[in-house]
Amino acid sequence: METIRYQAIVLGAGPGGYPCAIRLGQLGVKTLVIEREYWGGVCLNVGCIPSKALITAGKRFEEIKHADQMGIIVGAPAIDMAKLQAWKGTVVGKLTKGVGDLLKGNGVDMVQGEAKFVSPKVLEVTGSAGVQRYEADHIVIAVGSRPIEIPGFSFKDGRILDSTKALALPEVPKRLAVIGGGYIGLELGGMLAKVGSQVTVIEMADQLLPGFDPEVVRLISRRLKKDKVTVELKAQALGWEEGEGGATLRFRTPEGEKSLEVDYILVTVGRRPNTDGCALENTGVAMEGRFIKTDRQLKTSVSGLYAIGDCTTGLMLAHKATHEGEVCAEVIAGHNVSNDAKTVPAVVFTDPEIATAGLMEHEAKAKGFEVKVGKIPFGAIGRALTTGDTDGFIKLVANAANNRVLGVTIVGPHASDLISECALMIEMDCECMDVGLTIHPHPTLGEGIMEAAKAALGEAVHVMNAKPRAAH
Repeated sequence: METIRYQAIVLGAGPGGYPCAIRLGQLGVKTLVIEREYWGGVCLNVGCIPSKALITAGKRFEEIKHADQMGIIVGAPAIDMAKLQAWKGTVVGKLTKGVGDLLKGNGVDMVQGEAKFVSPKVLEVTGSAGVQRYEADHIVIAVGSRPIEIPGFSFKDGRILDSTKALALPEVPKRLAVIGGGYIGLELGGMLAKVGSQVTVIEMADQLLPGFDPEVVRLISRRLKKDKVTVELKAQALGWEEGEGGATLRFRTPEGEKSLEVDYILVTVGRRPNTDGCALENTGVAMEGRFIKTDRQLKTSVSGLYAIGDCTTGLMLAHKATHEGEVCAEVIAGHNVSNDAKTVPAVVFTDPEIATAGLMEHEAKAKGFEVKVGKIPFGAIGRALTTGDTDGFIKLVANAANNRVLGVTIVGPHASDLISECALMIEMDCECMDVGLTIHPHPTLGEGIMEAAKAALGEAVHVMNAKPRAAH
């Protein structure tokens, strides 16, 4: 069999792989990208983008129902799920076509098929045209991840949904159980609750969104209750049986075993890396459990092999994968760069949205920092009042020793857009006064970030300060 040579091969065209390949092309490295299923990966096709399209629709649906508060009188809204799914498909289609165009435009070759390692530098790809071998001095493993399946809840069953199936529902389910109270379960479950589903969330931990700021969790819990979402904490799913007109889910709680009649069961208990499907054992690469070990230049233990994104240790976030992919391309091109990001911001598209950068308050205290906290409720921000969306707050955490920003947590409207400024603060080692002295336009939600920085110093003017203003 003929072996086709490239300078670099990227295995996987998700949010880590395709930017890596594009950047390699820009840097003049002859590159091949191999993708098994989705150009753009899970994120663009059955993850980040379609889920946010549906979440936006759910939020808009709710806003219309309450538009009379602003004097806007409309009839009772209704959901046309087929039309909503078609609109979602057009959004996805534009982005995935754009990925292909950008790869080709930057001189990257594309092959679709199932790839397996023959050796550390050789891949065998099985596609529609048969089997072909490819070789390169540099191979980037960007194979992504998939939802974790739990015993007794097979995704092959029509009643059991993973995130992919949940995003393609042909109708709004009347009754939905969500196993897992993390960000994916609350995003999708919350969206379906807004458009008419009776949703029950079953979470093993003693709080939703384990690891998040408890103040944030309390606010989200109140909103879920308002949206008539039932939450069962310290609860474990045991199994389910087909019943008349639905499924009977059994789960254990501190009060004893319970059962619930539902139409679908959405399982969102985490994701696992796709490192078991490409014959990695033929490379000898060092692993940490199911994850590939890498250094700050995304190099693995095997010379010429790199790994990025969900198949490596650390957060499973698309923007982390993208950053790693671009750094990896620079390394392959011979540039002296490494991944030295101080923070990877995170966003949860619940209602209200949650966003974090750096350390949350409880994390900073657990690391031994004495902290100053500036907290501004959205109800104190004029722009939030003009939108009618005032639930939540901006919390800035600073090191009391030098007033440097350690982290920012935002829960409220447009948290996902506001957090980027906060990530920049941390990357630049900003002090609170750097932020406080930066004039923010009025009236905007971003003013709250400036005010939170001032509040940490006891100098806020739109909320009462915890302490008197410090003398200069």
